[in-house]
Amino acid sequence: MYDVVIIGAGVSGSASARELSRYKLNVCVVEKEEDVCCGTSKANSAIVHAGFDAEAGSLMAKLNVEGNQMMEELSKELDFHYKNNGSLVVCLHEEEKPNLQELYDRGIKNGVKDLRIIDRDELVKLEPNISDEAVAALYAPTGGIVCPFGMNIAFAENAATNGVEFKFDTEVTGLEKKDGSWVVKTNQGEIETRYVVNAAGVHADKFHNMVSDKKLHITPRRGDYCLLDRSTEGFVTHTIFQLPSKFGKGVLVTPTVHGNTLVGPTAIDIENKEGTNTTQEGIDELINKAGTTVKGLPIRQVITSFAGLRAHEDGHEFYIGELEEAKGFIDCAGIESPGLTSAPAIGKMVAEIVKELTGAEANPDFNGSRKGILDPKTLSNEERAALIKENPAYGNIICRCEMITEGEIIDAIKRPLGAKSLDGVKRRTRAGMGRCQSGFCSPRTIEILAREHGVDPAEITKAGGNSKIIVGINKDRI
Repeated sequence: MYDVVIIGAGVSGSASARELSRYKLNVCVVEKEEDVCCGTSKANSAIVHAGFDAEAGSLMAKLNVEGNQMMEELSKELDFHYKNNGSLVVCLHEEEKPNLQELYDRGIKNGVKDLRIIDRDELVKLEPNISDEAVAALYAPTGGIVCPFGMNIAFAENAATNGVEFKFDTEVTGLEKKDGSWVVKTNQGEIETRYVVNAAGVHADKFHNMVSDKKLHITPRRGDYCLLDRSTEGFVTHTIFQLPSKFGKGVLVTPTVHGNTLVGPTAIDIENKEGTNTTQEGIDELINKAGTTVKGLPIRQVITSFAGLRAHEDGHEFYIGELEEAKGFIDCAGIESPGLTSAPAIGKMVAEIVKELTGAEANPDFNGSRKGILDPKTLSNEERAALIKENPAYGNIICRCEMITEGEIIDAIKRPLGAKSLDGVKRRTRAGMGRCQSGFCSPRTIEILAREHGVDPAEITKAGGNSKIIVGINKDRI
């Protein structure tokens, strides 16, 4: 029997797993997909929010600010990409200035540091490509950007290194209370545990409602995005927001930690909890809206578009805690924006709840450090030459757009919770994320995956399940 089973290996579930690994607990994470970071955590704005938007006094506001304050140290400890680039909420009309003041006041109440309202002259100095219509902005120097894949994977890898078990392709189909413990029913069989943590993203209401008469409702809120080529690096340097509405923080324009420019998201409430298709209407909307806050948006440099789902809880609040009516069942639900920022604090809160319930002792062998995949591009010429001499795989470029080597891909496969699919390699190394969107490197990456896993190339998938890439061999048809 496990002490804790976590449903979901997104950023909240993985952060919770890492924090729980600090204690002498037998922890298991079950994930219906083939890898970590396959839901909301892989398709979002990658923003570290300062914390001025959430309602003052809310759990969302508290965890947002705490997560923001934890991020820089965590990025060093777990070796994932983070940049403190600051954020701007842009006001386009004089009559909207009171809305900036309202955000400022809320941010001060939430404990956000160094907030300022700046005039157009200072705004233009910070962002030369800002719209000619912009009159003022709320400047939050504590805002930042992060690699969401790298962060999620870092939490999960570190949790696994500290003894947490991960079960992939394991979909939860039912929950049953039995003799003081829980039976988690899955497509791979039953799992018994003392406690359940429900970190299932847009599906969290389904599991909550299996065990509680106090129903929870989560609406999938789809957001379309456009990603621009790294040649646009420097077009903006801060994260530029529009004034928020009831549907969210509006369409933003932001740099990414790897030098791309990201535009999005839209906000459309849908019913399909797997509905991550993009729409022409959505793409048109985000490009038009982004054009109101910046001028000269280089839309010809768009290299891909994608959509993600936010788990919108009706009360627009994080729903975290043990259920009174279902002892041992701990919700971690309604984790929409600023969920990525809040994830470190969410994980800490979940672990504290479990510790209080179990009286668990500290794990004396816990190691909170993790070293990421070596990037030869960060080395000096001398260091890189020595590395290639020691391991020639680091001299074999597989992805030319992002200059990713065979050595990096092999490392991504052989690490704890290593990559099994093309998308798994992409999230860990960026092979396939460049301008050609894997047109050149995917066959070579498939060969490496097949070789390292000892399987036929036809068994390699894009993203697990039935997403087969190779459907046959041409020579066999002759």
